[in-house]
Amino acid sequence: MAHSEQSDLPVISDLQKFDYDSGTFLERLVFNHRGVVMAICALLTLVLGYQATKIELKAGFEKTLPKAHQFVINYQANRNELKGLGNNLRVVVAVKEGTIFTSENLKFLEEVNDAIFFIPGVDRNGMKSLFTPNTRWRVVTEQGFEGGPVIPGDFDGSDRSIAEVKRNILRAGIMGDLVANDEKSAAIIIPLLDKNPETGERLDYSELSEKLEDIRDRFTEGNPDRSIHIIGFAKLIGDLIDGLFAVMAFFAVAVIIATALLYWYTRCFRSTVMVISCTLVAVAWQLGILSMLGYELDPFSILVPFLVFAIGVSHGAQKLNGVLQDIGRGTHRYIAARYTFRRLFLAGVTALLSDGVGFAVLMIIQIQVIQDLAVTASIGVLVLIFTNLILIPIVLSYTGVGKTCAERASRPVKSAEEMHPLWRFLLLFTKRGPAAAAIMVSVVLAGVGIYVAQDLQIGDLDKGAPELRPDSRYNKDVAFMIENYSVSTDVFAIIVKTEPDGCIDLEGLSLANELEWRLRQLEGVEDVRGLNVRTREIMMGINEGFPKWQALFRNQDTVNYAVSELVTLEYVDPACSIWPMLIYLADHKAATLERVVDTLDEFNADWGEIDKIEFMGAAGSSGFEAATNIVVKKANREMLFYVYGAVILLCMLTFRSVPGVICAVLPLMLTSILCEALMVWLGMGVKVATLPVIALGVGIGVDYALYVLTVILAKEKQGMDLTTAYYETLNFTGRVVALIGVTLAAGVITWAMSPIKFQADMGILLTFMFIWNMFGALILMPALACFLIKPKPEAASA
Repeated sequence: MAHSEQSDLPVISDLQKFDYDSGTFLERLVFNHRGVVMAICALLTLVLGYQATKIELKAGFEKTLPKAHQFVINYQANRNELKGLGNNLRVVVAVKEGTIFTSENLKFLEEVNDAIFFIPGVDRNGMKSLFTPNTRWRVVTEQGFEGGPVIPGDFDGSDRSIAEVKRNILRAGIMGDLVANDEKSAAIIIPLLDKNPETGERLDYSELSEKLEDIRDRFTEGNPDRSIHIIGFAKLIGDLIDGLFAVMAFFAVAVIIATALLYWYTRCFRSTVMVISCTLVAVAWQLGILSMLGYELDPFSILVPFLVFAIGVSHGAQKLNGVLQDIGRGTHRYIAARYTFRRLFLAGVTALLSDGVGFAVLMIIQIQVIQDLAVTASIGVLVLIFTNLILIPIVLSYTGVGKTCAERASRPVKSAEEMHPLWRFLLLFTKRGPAAAAIMVSVVLAGVGIYVAQDLQIGDLDKGAPELRPDSRYNKDVAFMIENYSVSTDVFAIIVKTEPDGCIDLEGLSLANELEWRLRQLEGVEDVRGLNVRTREIMMGINEGFPKWQALFRNQDTVNYAVSELVTLEYVDPACSIWPMLIYLADHKAATLERVVDTLDEFNADWGEIDKIEFMGAAGSSGFEAATNIVVKKANREMLFYVYGAVILLCMLTFRSVPGVICAVLPLMLTSILCEALMVWLGMGVKVATLPVIALGVGIGVDYALYVLTVILAKEKQGMDLTTAYYETLNFTGRVVALIGVTLAAGVITWAMSPIKFQADMGILLTFMFIWNMFGALILMPALACFLIKPKPEAASA
């Protein structure tokens, strides 16, 4: 089986005999002007490297919303009237001994409230706590309605004043909401502005998180009896950004692992350093371009430089392997670099374009954080075409490789009896018996995977913030609030809209009662609050608080009087035209949200002919999450359709062979099926964090097929049988495919240790896909080729 690699290319050791006008136009342009190309690359590295230092790590609430979904459109159109249902923080001030109702502890609450009030970016008019004037009580007396702020103006901290405050809290009905059920803590609700009013720039959540942590440390340090608990999107993002700085260390680990693996394979220090350096240049170019275009890195796109580095090392290893083998056979380093460029450039470009397609299809998902990830990754892939497909061969044409490692790489091919056991094992799958067995095992695995994947769910499957570990401080704060407060942190807000002054309409409120009744029957719904509920409570108050009168009177004048008492409160806007029906949920799991959305849709289908009132989705944290789940569910299959369509097209253009496309794509499909089954087994749902993984796995996984199948098809065109062609491939690009699989997996498996759970999930899934795609390319693909691809004897006799 001893065949010299690419025997159609002569081995030329004399540089003077080489035809510099041979090869493609691009090859001549690049290598005949390699000094100019090197100078341009050096200049770009300086400019873009400087720009890369300016890139910022930020995140925004609006970027996480699916802005094209009707729920978000409805919220954006009415957001000024729906204060408190967008980007909020909830801060709880707690004590361990006694209750919050002591002079000292209330002073503690007031000081924390005042410190938060002056943080830039806080919507001070919308803040709500015991010490804000918008927290009011209201009761019915013989003289009519009476009320006032929960903390009266003459509060002096005396026992009498504290008793009055406790009475006002009961009157206001905020136990379990602003005050814990055990009276050991009190909450502060903090709406946030989109922009910092002092700078005019988008609110910096990292800076905001730092200020909140400063407040937490200042008021609790040295006092074990006191604690402060903070939840909300802004704090979550702040904690994620803090976690990202720890993730930066994983990049260094990935570089070290990739360097070690590449050196182990080549045993050439200078070429290993060169490939790693060129790949790091690609990362610098990518970050520099992003900075120049005004993009930022967020907790999702921060992972892309890891992927770009791993992909770059894999392609650089293929180019280095080609040059090693040619130099080992006596070819001049310049000619070896050109031959490697000539042989592998098309496969490399196609592979990188496939990678790019895997990223680019994410643009169909109308969520900005995903679209930014797609742009970030696509830029990185385009950069790799220049740095790793062009720059690396040019640098190798100058530096060459060590003599010892070149000779080692080009040792004479061993006989079948002497070959490595792994090679002997892989070659079995070019025979009909083992090939049929491999295909049958794959069919069984696909069947099992499809069966298990039927249970794949959309959205979050865990309590708390699934982006962070269950034992993170943020999730502990969430657990504290769930345990001590009646009001859930998962709120789905239905937007009820009428004409001006239409909120008092009896028919509209009656419809709201009907919707409320339907919602209360759902599993996972803990409570429903809104104008209709509060109106019934006012009706009861008018009638000496007798419970049987907690209903809507069939008299419009009575309803008008009751609602007029609420228009100035948070239940309805001053125009009496928009109010939120708040649905407090036990969790934000996908099934819970789906039940609420389905109930709302069914209600509107039953009563949609009423023109004077609309019940629209949705606001609140769970409302936005429900919209995200709907978008993700729709995009999940669309994304796979587009990515596989693009990969099939690129493979067809490369192979010019339908059987070749089938051999390349079927292993990828098996990996996608098994990945979904793995997500079910690990308890992962399809969400913003995991949705990109399958597309990336397909786009990157086809690299293996392109580097292996391209050589197999070329060998078979020369008349070789499949076994011989595959053996030749294993000794050229095939063994590097194994290195690529391990390198890619090693680059992302470190994510599994990330304090950020969704990064850990992505790392586990990508590692699985990289490794399984490698097995598919080295085992299943030749097994399929055994039945689908036939050698062409006429090529051998030509």
